Amino acid sequence: MTEKWLLNVKLETESYTDNDNYSYTNTDIFHIKIKDGKIKKIVDGNQKIYDSIEKQDFKNLLALPAFKEMHNHLDKTYMGLGWKSVIPVNNLKERLKLEVAELNSLSDSTVDRATHMIETLLSYGATHIRTHVNIDPYIGLKNLEGVVEALDKFRGKITSDIIAFPQHGLMRDNVPELMREAMRSGATMVGGLDPAGIDGHIEESLQTTLEIANEFNTDVDFHIHDGGHVGWYTIDKWIDLVEQSEWKGKSSISHAFSIGEIPTVKASQLAERLKKNNISIMSTIPINHTLPPIDLLDQYGVSVHLGCDGFYDSWGPFGTGDVLEKLTTFCDLTGKKDEISIAQTLKYITGGITPLNKEGKQVWPKIDDEADFVFTDAVSSAHLIARRLPREAVMVNGNIVYGTVK
Repeated sequence: MTEKWLLNVKLETESYTDNDNYSYTNTDIFHIKIKDGKIKKIVDGNQKIYDSIEKQDFKNLLALPAFKEMHNHLDKTYMGLGWKSVIPVNNLKERLKLEVAELNSLSDSTVDRATHMIETLLSYGATHIRTHVNIDPYIGLKNLEGVVEALDKFRGKITSDIIAFPQHGLMRDNVPELMREAMRSGATMVGGLDPAGIDGHIEESLQTTLEIANEFNTDVDFHIHDGGHVGWYTIDKWIDLVEQSEWKGKSSISHAFSIGEIPTVKASQLAERLKKNNISIMSTIPINHTLPPIDLLDQYGVSVHLGCDGFYDSWGPFGTGDVLEKLTTFCDLTGKKDEISIAQTLKYITGGITPLNKEGKQVWPKIDDEADFVFTDAVSSAHLIARRLPREAVMVNGNIVYGTVK
């Protein structure tokens, strides 16, 4: 049994809008008692703590929920290899062809490259990583083996989902069997990719993916880049399969650009079906592509999560690995400028948690919550998001796993 006090921690307590329509966030200082990795007591910061339990002073740093990086490709990064730019292409198939050319040469360094990326993500506050890993006929399970080994080095600091991802197509060669082998070798979820644009067989690809997931009783995360009617049709057909197979609450759609490219009425109907079947949307907030209508999806209660995707790899040289950057960009693109609307977007990188609800009432942290925090020298959540301030320390189960408190 381990116990400690986190002294002088700043927490958000309420938000409100004044008569001039300017919104504010109020904070106060608290002491938080941790026992066996969970919050057991929260007391006013003016109260003196006299017991003999270990104490650590957080010097009025703001505590926020730890972040979740929900769309990543640990196996693809160039991190650790020095600088490399990217060869331009005209379409997705050309990009995939170039990726194939370097798969074998990169596979020997997967552990080292993935380790560099994990360290980077953790330094920015992400304590959970959902990573897709290539499973294909060119390198088999090599990338998976490397990613599993890298993540294992961060046990106790990082939790993860490892998605077996048929990047070069599911309906070819022996990829379905490779996917099954991956699920027996450390992958925890089944992935899919553009049943129309890559596989060329929407129904067959969707059905095969579901069969593999059913066989291993695991969740599914589909990359669907296909736009317009084709993308909408693919998502609609997947929901049909989910309903027929009672697979509710066990799948996600990544990218989902098409939902932002169809009429609002149609998008709303799809949002209703997504909510009914508890299907999440994973976005990377690209600035060169149509976004899924995140605000509309949120209004219908669809869970939305963000990730950095495969920054700095053969697909693109840009990005830092800071998932907070995605929130800043999202707020900028969608015109969120006031304190309250900015702060509410935090849920997209925390698994749905915000310190204050939409009504401005405090809802986090609570007794028996996991003691997983990001500490920053910020006035509020909105301040952190808008200015992308440094993360001073990251805590998991009551232990600092990155940074220091000076």
